[in-house]
Amino acid sequence: METDPRWVNIVEKNIEEILTDHAYCEQKAASNAITIIVKFPEYDDLVEAMVELAREEMEHFGMVHQKIKERGFKLGFERKDPYVGDLLEYLKQQNSGGSRDTQFVNRMMFAAMIEARSCERFRILSEEINDDDLKEFYRSLMESEARHYTTFISYARKYAGKSIDVEERWSEFLIFEAQLMKKYGKSETIHG
Repeated sequence: METDPRWVNIVEKNIEEILTDHAYCEQKAASNAITIIVKFPEYDDLVEAMVELAREEMEHFGMVHQKIKERGFKLGFERKDPYVGDLLEYLKQQNSGGSRDTQFVNRMMFAAMIEARSCERFRILSEEINDDDLKEFYRSLMESEARHYTTFISYARKYAGKSIDVEERWSEFLIFEAQLMKKYGKSETIHG
């Protein structure tokens, strides 16, 4: 489900909030990449990809922080992300026995979904926000979010194991997320 473009009107009323929320989304993405390294060190190519991704996400954090400072704002405290909590709860319910393969696929799908939704939100901001600087900024970040989404879903497919149908699980997850988005798009946060 696509975000209603009117979400940008909410965002424009509190740019400081969206930038702070965005900064912490980048920091959490870097933390997630590090967690993946710790939990799944046996996949050398995945470890290398996550090292690069963590670097890139922290670079993005720095870029967002710079935007905050340029505008005379201060980085606020980290916010909870109910959207992320809803995704985690869904995957917990779908854990089907908790095998290592299932845990791996869940982690990859979780990260892929967040990156895909962030990409979609960045696209809307790059097209609809009445701020040329942020329009250009979000256009540049949108492409890396799309790349990150494909990275995660590719690893889910590559290392899923024979007992897990990633395509079926991903399709079901997309249906869940589309329904979930009906309750979001009402606050000045990246996923809210």
